[in-house]
Amino acid sequence: MKLSNFNFDLPKELLAEYPSENRDEARLMVIHRKTGEIEHKLFKDVINYFDDGDVFVINNTKVFPARLYGNKEKTRAKIEVFLLRELSAEQRLWDVLVDPARKIRIGNKLYFGDGDLVAEVIDNTTSRGRTLRFLYDGTYEEFRQRLVELGQTPLPKYISRPVEPEDEERYQTIYAKHEGAVAAPTAGLHFSKHLMKRLEIKGITFAEVTLHVGLGTFNPVEVEDLSKHKMDSEEIHIPVDQAQIINTAKEKKKRVCAVGTTVMRVMESSVSSEGYLNPFDGWTNKFIFPPYDFSVANAMITNFHTPKSTLLMMVSAFVGHDLIMRAYKEAVEQKYKFYSYGDAMLIL
Repeated sequence: MKLSNFNFDLPKELLAEYPSENRDEARLMVIHRKTGEIEHKLFKDVINYFDDGDVFVINNTKVFPARLYGNKEKTRAKIEVFLLRELSAEQRLWDVLVDPARKIRIGNKLYFGDGDLVAEVIDNTTSRGRTLRFLYDGTYEEFRQRLVELGQTPLPKYISRPVEPEDEERYQTIYAKHEGAVAAPTAGLHFSKHLMKRLEIKGITFAEVTLHVGLGTFNPVEVEDLSKHKMDSEEIHIPVDQAQIINTAKEKKKRVCAVGTTVMRVMESSVSSEGYLNPFDGWTNKFIFPPYDFSVANAMITNFHTPKSTLLMMVSAFVGHDLIMRAYKEAVEQKYKFYSYGDAMLIL
């Protein structure tokens, strides 16, 4: 498979600027891999495809308000700082992206808020990447609280409107627990409390894993030969008890549904030789593209992804290339909404 196999025409107006009015009433395309049948439903209809003993595996990462706006010392030029990863809590060191990057050099100081939070640039990491040391008079907890107060919900750049108060809630799953993601695990955004309760009453279990989504997931693939593309590493956690829930369902030949590409990456990153899930704490840079044999999940929920993205490649590996491209053609014709705030797909 080559990069060009994953290109398609996506009209700009199909990129979702806002989420559906109600989480569980986004549109849902259902793809049956065995028959090639494609159905058109609403997300809350997902309950009709699962039974007692089936498991939904969800990513309980929590998005933190990673986008800050500050001013450069002396020139007062406005600078956007996107927090990627905390490197040292003790020294308050962070990996960040800066924009415009050409203006930010080692030794520069950036001022945030009313000037009570200052950051010094101590290293260049990539063309836009920098390492910052934050300076703040206060405890570590007070410093983190100040970051939250000054930060904005990190909506993807394709959303052209300003961040609105509702985004703080809607760009977060209702089961988010462990802070560390700079982008939402978007397949999970469609679950409402009401729908989750209905699923539980039906006997369906939720198993929780964690993958702190980084921006590397969205890095463009710039090589035609996919085997030469390198994914950024992302932190993952698979607790012992949650792995057991998933493995029990697999043993009993129940449906194990990965809610999102992030969950699929987590599970495929820690599989035993017999195809069962191992508990794990660490990092993954696994890149899944066709052809690929999946070990754990036999169903998947995902959003509609952009052309040539690593996410589309993973979904193609799960569905089959011809069927997924036919489904995407139909999604464009039917005006499904794409990307983070877009509609959903259930793959059986």
